[in-house]
Amino acid sequence: MNWDFSDKVIVITGAGRGIGFSLATAFGEAKAKVIIIDISAGTVEKAVAELKTKGFQVYGYVGNVTDSVNIENIFADIVDKYGTIDCLINNAGITRDNLLIRMKEEDWQMVMDVNLKGSFICTQKAFKYMMRNRNGCIINIASVIGITGNSGQANYAASKGGLIAFTKSCAKEFGSRNIRVNAVAPGFIETEMTASLSPEIRAEYAKAIPLQKMGTPKDVANVCLFLASDAGSYITGQTVAVDGGLTMH
Repeated sequence: MNWDFSDKVIVITGAGRGIGFSLATAFGEAKAKVIIIDISAGTVEKAVAELKTKGFQVYGYVGNVTDSVNIENIFADIVDKYGTIDCLINNAGITRDNLLIRMKEEDWQMVMDVNLKGSFICTQKAFKYMMRNRNGCIINIASVIGITGNSGQANYAASKGGLIAFTKSCAKEFGSRNIRVNAVAPGFIETEMTASLSPEIRAEYAKAIPLQKMGTPKDVANVCLFLASDAGSYITGQTVAVDGGLTMH
């Protein structure tokens, strides 16, 4: 489907690489003004340069989602320059995996700060602009790990499970202002991280998936395009698992 997001401003955190970069690419193709926020200046510059060569309207900010003042200033600048924020995609996230018995408190806290607190900060700062417009869309990139849990990822699972609950609460609070909030929970997706896995391990993963294959970042982007569009205008408070059937109930 040819999505048209002309004149729409889409803000994506953690969009310098991985799934976030695929989201930026997909919305760029759909003619949106895409705002990339990432913590690394080099990553932002590279991503913006690459997408601009494709003729997309893309702009970058170096930002830390855990820094409330930093994010408030960035969002104010975005609205000043580009007029509004139509859709926020909270994609920034990290892992610090370890068995619980060995997990350091700082690794627990860092994952919570980026994955959960960061989404809270960005949502809160974007909401005040969307509230004035009585229109907006927020998409939180969760994970199937937030639904199923996973050994060695207690911090990550808790942060993503919390993000799903956060999504529902925001949807209830924001609905009367015509602002929709949904979560997308990717399963096993082909990324730089999974590319380093051996073919044997990848085959094992695929066996657990009813569709017998890993997903692609484009699969995640397609769902986000739908949720951000008018086609998804009556959907809020939902978590859409993009996982090939892995977590079906």
